[in-house]
Amino acid sequence: MKVDGGLVTTDLAGVPARARALEQAGYDGAVSAEISNDPFLPLALAAEHTERLELLTSIAVAFARNPMLLAQLGHDLNAYSEGRLILGLGSQIRPHIQKRFSMPWSRPAARMREFILAMRAIWDTWYRGKPLDFRGEFYTHTLMTPMFTPTRTEHGPPRVFLAAVGPQMTEVAGEVADGLIAHAFTTERYLREVTLPAVQRGLERSGRSRKDFQITCPVFVVTGRDERATAANRRAVCKQIAFYGSTPAYRGVLESVGRGELQTELNRLSKAGQWDEMGTLVDEELLDAFAIVGAPDEIAGRLAKRYGDVLDRILGGVTPGDPDEAQRVRELRTVATG
Repeated sequence: MKVDGGLVTTDLAGVPARARALEQAGYDGAVSAEISNDPFLPLALAAEHTERLELLTSIAVAFARNPMLLAQLGHDLNAYSEGRLILGLGSQIRPHIQKRFSMPWSRPAARMREFILAMRAIWDTWYRGKPLDFRGEFYTHTLMTPMFTPTRTEHGPPRVFLAAVGPQMTEVAGEVADGLIAHAFTTERYLREVTLPAVQRGLERSGRSRKDFQITCPVFVVTGRDERATAANRRAVCKQIAFYGSTPAYRGVLESVGRGELQTELNRLSKAGQWDEMGTLVDEELLDAFAIVGAPDEIAGRLAKRYGDVLDRILGGVTPGDPDEAQRVRELRTVATG
């Protein structure tokens, strides 16, 4: 199991030091998310200031962009980092795509499948010299001249991971991507009973096996150096679980632990702006279903017990700034593979 750490991306000036610290602590990858900042600029800085770290967007919003734009960004960062980029994509949800990005939304699983295939067609033109002639339902790419063709192609295209929650998008990941980014808002039961079978169906359609594919997941962890720190961490995780649980598209995950009705109440509270109250509805049983809870030196073992035979890499399990961060990373890797 590979262990990834998050970049501090709210301030670009702090990225080089954080990237070096991640590499020194023994992480396998550095993750940049598209939240309040662009996900790609931090990875360019991380590439410049590290030598071996894999660089992952988790995630970049695909539907806020187009296949040509992401093919170019993916190429540039992968070439600059000498093959270390993993282009992690996600669809986001309809309100964000339409109201925040002012972009079209329709049949997200079908659109994402075509989006990734279009990128691969563009890369085939750049790396293999195939004529560009991609004509789909959502995207058409038929023009590529020598002036716009990258010249540094020795590292090939980046790997593509796709974030998914529902079965349809998960099947798309298994069919056309190199890996799946499972959502942090997941349970062991949902992962095993819904996610893994959907991945397998997608892999079978593409003629591949599970060994050709990676599954990664950001993991909620509740821990701390003392009771005060643990309590603060617990409150923050409960609020995050409640935030995700308010999303109608994620109701199936709550249903996997018999709590589907909670989604309705969380959604009501979210529309009323009662974010703090939402977190109080996440009880201990529900928290345990979504998070790994324990002392810092217990997390690796508990995580491995729950996910060691499922995940190929994880984001989480180590508290940023933990004075024993490097030791915790070693524990995760050792216990998970042992």
